[in-house]
Amino acid sequence: MRARSVALVSLSVLLLGWLSPATAAPPPPEFGSDYADPRTPAPPVAVPNTRHCSVEIVRHGFRNFDPYTSTYTPPADCRGPWSKVVLRMNGSVKGVQFDRLGHITIGGVGVFRTSTPEPSTDGISWQVEKDISSYSPLLRSTQPVVMELGNVVDDTYTGVLDITVTLDFYVTGRGAPAARTASAVLPLQDQRREDSDLVGTATLPRNTTRLLGEIYVTGSGGGCEEFWDTSAPASTGYSCPDGSPYREVEVLVDGKVAGIALPYPYIYTGGWSNPYSWRPSPAPRAFDIKPLMYDLTPFAGLVSDGKPHEFRVHVAGVPAGQSGWFTVPNLHVWTDAHLKQTRGALTSYSVAPLTKSDEVTGSSGAPGSVLTKASRSLKISGYVDTSAGRIRTTVERSLANTSDHAWEAGESRDTLDATWRDVSTVTTGARVDRVELNYGKNGYLSFLPNATIPDGYDVITDLDLADRSRTTTRLGPLVLADRHTEETYDGRATWIYNVPRDQRHATGTQTVRYRAHGTGGCYDHTLTAVNGTYTEDYYRC
Repeated sequence: MRARSVALVSLSVLLLGWLSPATAAPPPPEFGSDYADPRTPAPPVAVPNTRHCSVEIVRHGFRNFDPYTSTYTPPADCRGPWSKVVLRMNGSVKGVQFDRLGHITIGGVGVFRTSTPEPSTDGISWQVEKDISSYSPLLRSTQPVVMELGNVVDDTYTGVLDITVTLDFYVTGRGAPAARTASAVLPLQDQRREDSDLVGTATLPRNTTRLLGEIYVTGSGGGCEEFWDTSAPASTGYSCPDGSPYREVEVLVDGKVAGIALPYPYIYTGGWSNPYSWRPSPAPRAFDIKPLMYDLTPFAGLVSDGKPHEFRVHVAGVPAGQSGWFTVPNLHVWTDAHLKQTRGALTSYSVAPLTKSDEVTGSSGAPGSVLTKASRSLKISGYVDTSAGRIRTTVERSLANTSDHAWEAGESRDTLDATWRDVSTVTTGARVDRVELNYGKNGYLSFLPNATIPDGYDVITDLDLADRSRTTTRLGPLVLADRHTEETYDGRATWIYNVPRDQRHATGTQTVRYRAHGTGGCYDHTLTAVNGTYTEDYYRC
């Protein structure tokens, strides 16, 4: 694998990392008209040492809400199968602009979702890359491309988002086999909204053997659902009165709950009332918004009859009539190479009701709090009769969320201590695949009158964020894979609100770190910044 030998990479960058703090320029005493180009500590996508071809699918300056469209054509000089396909986005923006949310579909299938950094006056550029090899079946033929990145450019908000996106196709070769993917990747057809639900249909191949659901989902687009994890019942008088902060994303197949998952508590680069918290590095996942995954294989035998079936995405916990959730579902479908028709059935079905408690205090203008504890689980089994015999699959999923949110009178100080745990276990014969996801958000925001500036307010934000995962695969007593990852953010930022930009006297420190170990080797990268300038950049392992 090119530039991915863990030992060699770790040694070279470790030496550079230890040198960089000593040679870096001292940070400014506060934020100025510029800050460092944003970076994240996450590792680059590993690519093989084979020939590759690039196809540009987006080159555009986004200044309004018109979608950008183009046509993707497979690379003639790098015909599939491919060992790896990597999406690479390059962006730049200068002036004044909010953070914006973007999404790319190819052939109607969502392949990438992102948020943008807020710019400096002088301008910044950033890069994002994502392994999209799983969409290879879709990329074998010409497809329409749509990128949405709604933006407003006027006399106040001057930042045009200049974006280019390329797809890099790495051919197969020695040590670089073809990527293992589904047989087809499908969007839902006839999509529509019913209240806050997204509903569509899919007609699956008659010889379906395995079925995965994938949903790009965020509470976003302005309004309180962007901040769903700090919402509170209206009786408290809190400024985001969207009820209990618990949210859950359900998938229903023909009206029957087939999958459950917890959404990730994203913070975008203007989040928590403090854009300086995210300069230069964003919160985990902000630049590469990951989809939720659902194994729907127990239902495969029920939906492979050649008829359209309804798939519904429901975000539980959203108040009736409330908008603000973005959902783009895809289906990854595996088929039998030797049979034209597979058959199967559900053999057991147990979906527990949501268990949730909310301890609520407060009223308008007074201190308040919401202490929420919630959990839910399911266990569903089914089989599919294939050319390899009867394949039995059992899917288990357990969700747990604890959230302690409190605020002082007038919301002059907000605190949140919340954790989310989402565990999925899929048993297929003797093989057991388990994914454990753990998220954490702990911090406070204060908004107090400045001692010397009339109508000015001191804004202080202090946050610790964690995004952890463990992925294991076992075959009977054998451990085939065991991988741990962790991305963390630790930052504190201050600024003066309601004054001209050059009088904000903003300051901020942050440390972001990405660690991984287990199958695939060790990776450990830390970035520290002070007032928008990187002061440490080093690797361990």
